[in-house]
Order: sequence, then C-alpha cells, then structure tokens
Amino acid sequence: MKYHVRIGEEDHEVVLDGAGIQIDGTPVAASVSPFDGTPVRSVWIGAEVHRVVVRRGAQRGSYTLWLDGFRFEVEALDERARAIRELSKTSSAPTGPAPLVAPMPGLVVRVTVKPGDDVRAGQGLVVMEAMKMENELRAVAAGRVKAVPAQPGMAVEKGALLVELE
Repeated sequence: MKYHVRIGEEDHEVVLDGAGIQIDGTPVAASVSPFDGTPVRSVWIGAEVHRVVVRRGAQRGSYTLWLDGFRFEVEALDERARAIRELSKTSSAPTGPAPLVAPMPGLVVRVTVKPGDDVRAGQGLVVMEAMKMENELRAVAAGRVKAVPAQPGMAVEKGALLVELE
C-alpha cells in the first residue's frame, strides 16, 4: 500500500508491502507497538526507539504526533484518498475574499462601506443588532467592495448576504 505523507511542509512517499517499509524509495527497518487503550506507541526505526503519542485530527488522514517532546502535524493519505482530495480542491475552491453574511438574524444598524471601497482584513463593515446587542461584523480578508445589499434599518435572517467583496 502506498501512502503520501506530509509532515509540516515536507512530502514523503511511504510504501508498506510484504517486503517491508520504504520511505522515498529507501528501505527502512521499522516497527510499531501500541500500548493497549492509549494513544502512545513505541516506534522502532533501525536501532532507535521512540515514544510517540498519536491523536487523530479533524480531517480524514490528519494526525498530531508528539515525538520525543516535539509536536508534528501530519497528513497520511493513500493514493485514492489523495486523488479525491486533490480533485475536490480544484473543482470547489472559492475565488476572491469571502462575502460578509449575517451570522444570526438581526437588524442592520450601520453600514460603513460602499461599492468600490477597498477594505483590509479585520476592518468593520456592518453593525448589526441582535438580542439587544450591537455586533460589528468585520472583513476576514482584504478586498474591494463589489455590492452592499444590506441597508440600515433592514431586518435580515441568518446567512443573508450583507457585503459582497471581490
């Protein structure tokens, strides 16, 4: 079985088969022994023994490893899972900055931008009142205001488009 493993910014190809383990085409003498009921593993690589703590990440194939006191974010995908992930990235990747949408139902109190304005990440764009509290909604990325469907005094539902950015 072939796996594509990313550790930080480094990519490696790991092959596990009847002949053993190969990392980037080089045979490696290695084995893993779990401690029953714990996320701790003993890993033998050549003559070295390491204690590794493994925690699954939020996405399939992602893990956090603690090895000899250092933390590593790792992604390990077989060829099929990697191909599916790559295809889904190219077909569904959004372009441009995310639009500002209402995070909850409420009343638009103030709009501080107009079409054509340049905005920076973190800049306040709209003030909404919800549950008797005013909430300033900010841009998550820099961009230019394309349209402002929200107007002061307008009642909006959760998910309503307030400011469109490009």
